[in-house]
Amino acid sequence: MLTSTQNPLVKQIRKLHSTKERHKQGLFLIEGTHLIEEACEVGYPFDAACCTPEWQGNHLSLWDTVCHQCERAEIVSQEILNAIATTVQPDGVVATAKRGINASQVPFTGLVMAVETIQDPGNLGTMIRAGAAAGASGLWLSEDSVDLDNPKVLRASAGQWFRLPMAVSPDLKLIVQQAQQVGMQVIATLPSANLTYWQVNWQQPTLMLLGNEGAGLSSNLAAMADLQVKIPLHPGVESLNVAITGALMLYEAQRQKSFAG
Repeated sequence: MLTSTQNPLVKQIRKLHSTKERHKQGLFLIEGTHLIEEACEVGYPFDAACCTPEWQGNHLSLWDTVCHQCERAEIVSQEILNAIATTVQPDGVVATAKRGINASQVPFTGLVMAVETIQDPGNLGTMIRAGAAAGASGLWLSEDSVDLDNPKVLRASAGQWFRLPMAVSPDLKLIVQQAQQVGMQVIATLPSANLTYWQVNWQQPTLMLLGNEGAGLSSNLAAMADLQVKIPLHPGVESLNVAITGALMLYEAQRQKSFAG
């Protein structure tokens, strides 16, 4: 059992709290029983996994699966688990995995989200969760956004991070062009739009553009859209959270689909 914070593996995992180190090592953190379960469910490979004796005793079958999916598995003391986790009260298990494995090809069909310059990991994780729940085909993320594998993004996704096809793009304008070339409509969310989001046909293949929390969509990207929509707000309300905006439109698309079917 690992009990020293000076252990090389412990020191390596602790460094992964930093974005810079995650990029340098090419690894990211998967924390908590639920995320571990979701990763195991889809066969996502771990690099290393650490758990406390108590957690192991309560999750024998899951730990066995983890051990078969990782290169190194270690039992650690509660003190060490607390040191390597980013959460205040970790539930007993932390794993690392290689970055980029989930960079699956996002299909240009169905309903796809394209998210520009999102900085808040909670917002991005919530959009991933909502997208998976509403049956979205995938999500594109601009390169200047928060990292897809930020620990807070994974937690906010409630495990759906492992199920929704996602990819990072250095230029979302190229993604818009590709979508239009295959016949997808591109819909931008803008507070100045004339149409409300329920006035458009979401049943055809659609790329939904969502912008930065403060600045919204860049003018260059918004100008490429086939349609621009807004969410009506009560007087005095300036805006909605970007994740809520995305969720409303995702479920309007699902509502239209269910009525059409």
